[in-house]
Amino acid sequence: MKKHAALLAIVALASTPVLAAQQGGFVDPSQPAASAQKGGFSGPSGSVVTVKQAQDMKDDSWVILRGNIVERVGEDDYTFRDATGSLKVEIDNKHWNGQNVAPGDKVEIQGELDKDFNNVEMDVKQVRKIQ
Repeated sequence: MKKHAALLAIVALASTPVLAAQQGGFVDPSQPAASAQKGGFSGPSGSVVTVKQAQDMKDDSWVILRGNIVERVGEDDYTFRDATGSLKVEIDNKHWNGQNVAPGDKVEIQGELDKDFNNVEMDVKQVRKIQ
């Protein structure tokens, strides 16, 4: 029994560096290996669109919008506005990341469009104040 425990301990100690070296994530082949991230996506980010453009996009499209969150209309529902129009957005508490945002603060929001027959909303996954 002691031999099995000792062998198991040796195997566990020997395999720890191998497991720790695995970093995971997507690496863009056009990026040099030295500048690769330690996980996540390493490629071009999405482009910023307007509310008007977002309203014409397909359901489940990932969008980035810049503008202002002007009012709260429900528990997690808000009105977002830019120069081209307004859109109802849903922002869960965890996606505020401790930031306080007022109607005068310009923000960048990222998330997924949710389109019904006559309704377009956005499920926000990230909120970031911008200058």
